Amino acid sequence: MLDKNGIAQRIAQELRDGWYVNLGIGIPTLVANYIPKGITVEFQSENGILGMGPFPFEGEEDADLINAGKQTVTLQPGASIFDSATSFAMIRGQHVQLTVLGAMEVAQNGDIANWKIPGVMVKGMGGAMDLVASAENIIVAMMHTNKKGESKLLPECTLPLTGVGCVTKVVTNLAYLEIKEGAFYLRERAPGVSVEEIKAATAGKLIIEGDIPEMKLD
Repeated sequence: MLDKNGIAQRIAQELRDGWYVNLGIGIPTLVANYIPKGITVEFQSENGILGMGPFPFEGEEDADLINAGKQTVTLQPGASIFDSATSFAMIRGQHVQLTVLGAMEVAQNGDIANWKIPGVMVKGMGGAMDLVASAENIIVAMMHTNKKGESKLLPECTLPLTGVGCVTKVVTNLAYLEIKEGAFYLRERAPGVSVEEIKAATAGKLIIEGDIPEMKLD
């Protein structure tokens, strides 16, 4: 199965030349480390960066240069830094071609819950609700099950929703799935993972059509 970097590497294969891409907190931030050769992508961070690069090497960090998750990052040549109002104008104006988010739960109809667990203190909902309300292409990066081994791909979300019917694809440590017609369509298996293992770990409606290929990670 995949680790967090493997999930990010598979999602990076979905990037296209010239796209503006927002990376959420957690696993999504790792996608910037795996841009396919031959394409140019502008990564946007909701705290006000356009042209965000990969994580810096140890000893080269700039404490004043951080992403939305307060991790130190680098800048690509020509990058811009601006205020949150401008950043969210870009998001709400649908100028971002792809949004990559983490999640605690995803439902088979594309609902996502990624901001709050009841009874657990959180700092706030962040910008996720703006992102899911404005983006047309949302990929979720997540583990297939929680720490108790329970599926996070469900018939319906049990946690407070961030967005409704908005997720298009999910990449987990077990599989790459497309969401359409109220179901998870299995498209690829993680290396060494069987279809039976994916079925056992998926509580939501899972559609399996023909032979499912294994992911190819460059």
